[in-house]
Amino acid sequence: MTDLADREWRLIREEAWDGPMNMALDEIAAETAARGGPRTLRVYQWDPSTLSLGYNQDAETVDWDYCDREGITVTRRPTGGGGIYHDTHGDISYSIVAPAEELPGDLMECYDLLCTPIMDAFAAMDVPATFAEEQRPAVYQPACYLRALHPAHDVVSATDGRKLSGNAQYRRKDSVIQHGSLTYAGRPERHLAVFSGHDVTGDAFEERVGAIADYADRSRTEAVESLTDALATWADADDGEWTDDELTRARERADAKYRSAEWVRDGTDPT
Repeated sequence: MTDLADREWRLIREEAWDGPMNMALDEIAAETAARGGPRTLRVYQWDPSTLSLGYNQDAETVDWDYCDREGITVTRRPTGGGGIYHDTHGDISYSIVAPAEELPGDLMECYDLLCTPIMDAFAAMDVPATFAEEQRPAVYQPACYLRALHPAHDVVSATDGRKLSGNAQYRRKDSVIQHGSLTYAGRPERHLAVFSGHDVTGDAFEERVGAIADYADRSRTEAVESLTDALATWADADDGEWTDDELTRARERADAKYRSAEWVRDGTDPT
């Protein structure tokens, strides 16, 4: 493992993309890093609001009619876990992408390292946060934020234990993608409505899931700035941008893979 700050990192400040494009950009960033290009830190928004399914999630858990009616995009992540409703306003997402050889091979160590700027961001917002410690059973397995908590990558409020952030890694042979979602403002009814056949109430959701706005008087813009600054400081990153080639390849990958029925419905990579 190398000193991350000694490497070339680019920071891509918050952009708004649809779900397939957000997942494709992560994949392209991993290819760039593996080929000797810059490592990537990015903060992003999902527009339109998107349900991202975990890699092994059954498509039958989705209320497709509701998503279609409400204009909610559905895609599938390359990472595991349950589905996450990424509200355009209520969700703040990030990715960290670097060559595998520069990161710890031990999964827990890698999470601990790459979640450092996430914890720094919560501290900067005066939101008391910690990794989940106590085991809490799942409320509803198909929903990521309602699954059993994991101390490696689930960040919760230090005051009441409600989940604030979920983080996941996709470890390729030559690169690692860690991406995560921070809840800025909760929308329990919409988060639950994307799933079919659930019997979870809004109150039960709010007992398990918290939001930045519940604990700190911060605008969404201020919350995004705190996360962006924490990432930049952690890696000593310079502001950067996508190359034209990366954007072209990402659009092609989004269309060929992340919008395809084979991937979204079945988890089969058509590329």
